[in-house]
Parts: sequence; C-alpha cells; structure tokens
Amino acid sequence: MAVQASAKRTGYEKWRDGVDKAVGDPKWNEWDCEIQMAVNEYNRHLSGTAGYVQLDWQFIKAILWVESGAANADWKNRPMRIGVPGDPGLSSLLSGNEGGNLILPAAWKGKLTVSSARAIPTHNIRAGIGYLLMKMGQYEYRSVPDADSKIYEVVVKAGDSLEKIAKAQGSTVDTMKALNPTASILRPGQVLKYRMASVRRVITGWRKISTALMAARYNGGGDNNYEMKLNHALNLLSKGTTRICTK
Repeated sequence: MAVQASAKRTGYEKWRDGVDKAVGDPKWNEWDCEIQMAVNEYNRHLSGTAGYVQLDWQFIKAILWVESGAANADWKNRPMRIGVPGDPGLSSLLSGNEGGNLILPAAWKGKLTVSSARAIPTHNIRAGIGYLLMKMGQYEYRSVPDADSKIYEVVVKAGDSLEKIAKAQGSTVDTMKALNPTASILRPGQVLKYRMASVRRVITGWRKISTALMAARYNGGGDNNYEMKLNHALNLLSKGTTRICTK
C-alpha cells in the first residue's frame, strides 16, 4: 500500500517534499546576500518613480527556490532560470521594447547581456529581478522635456501647423500647446515659444506584487502550481534563517 500511495503523489507534492528539506540547509541560502544587493540596486533606481513600492527581497528568494533550488544544476549559474532555452524573458528585458531600459539601473546597462545572464549567476539574478519588475510596470508614451530647459522662439510661416513646427524644432505638440495656450489658430508672422522635448515611453504606475501576479507575469502560466509553490516557499522562508550580509 505504501508503494502505491507514493506512486500517486503529484508533481507538486514531490516538489514540496524536496523543498521542505531546504530549511536549515545553508546551500539554499547561498544567494541571499546577492539577492539583497540586487534588490537594493533596483529599489534605489526606481524609488519615487510613479509611486514605486520597495520590492521585498524574500519574493526573489522564493522565486529562486521555485525555479531552481540547490538541488538543481541551474542553481550554480542560472538560479532564476531566465534565459534558459525557450524562455523569451531575457530578450524581452534587454531589447528595451517593453520598458526594460527604464527598469535597469544605469550601472547594468550594457554590462548585463544575454550571454552574461546565461552564464554568470549574479547577472542572472539581476536579469530575473529586472524582468519581474518590467512585467509589474505600467507604461504610456508621453511628451517628456529634454534636459535643455531653455525656452526658444520660432516664427510661424505660411502652411505651418503645430505638428510641423514641433517636428522641425525637436519639440512635441503637447509641449508647444502648454507654452502657447492661445495658439489654436496659427497666423504667418506669429511668434511661438517652444522647448526641446520628445515623445517617450514612461512608467506611469505599478501593479501590486503578489504571488498570483508573479506566477502570471514571471512564470507566464507555464506551471499551474507556480503560485502555490511560491506561497509554500515564502512560508518556509518565514520559518528559516537567512545569511547575515554586510552592507
């Protein structure tokens, strides 16, 4: 009967049996300091951005325990498993097409690459955190002033429009409307104010991080038990110990 009961255990139950042994095993805490350091880098970089709420590093440790864990070969070089064959997450983050360029701290732009994230564990951890935060961000394209805050003037010519002038002068229609609120109809010889600006993707808000959202947006639905695994890992982490890291 015992053999039959064992054979009927689900994949989740087998995973749970394995991860339950992690509590108290120092190997499973190997990346604690690196995770804390990386999360602090992102928290400093994104602090004050559209109401950003500081990320709890234990969420990231839970992902590592679910994604790989000390018993998995990937634990030593790709603990968050971002960039494994068939995973589009790493390319999505580094391409900048989904907002990754706004998420990555300046010090890691150009330093974090596809090849480095696949081979160096500290890079893989930062790539995984960056991808998670990218998927938690909300974005819009908006008119953004350039660093040059000088106000310039331009004379309207026949056939001009705000769109045409903005494009020619390196500004945006929204910026010109704000500086010229009465210029609804343009006349040749009219003097308009403008400043340098461009339309860019910006972060406008953040989804509240939860294990359900992490399962949906980090794992992408590939594992139906992902949320349950994260919750179990977080529960174990609350009972265990973490490495003491120097600041």
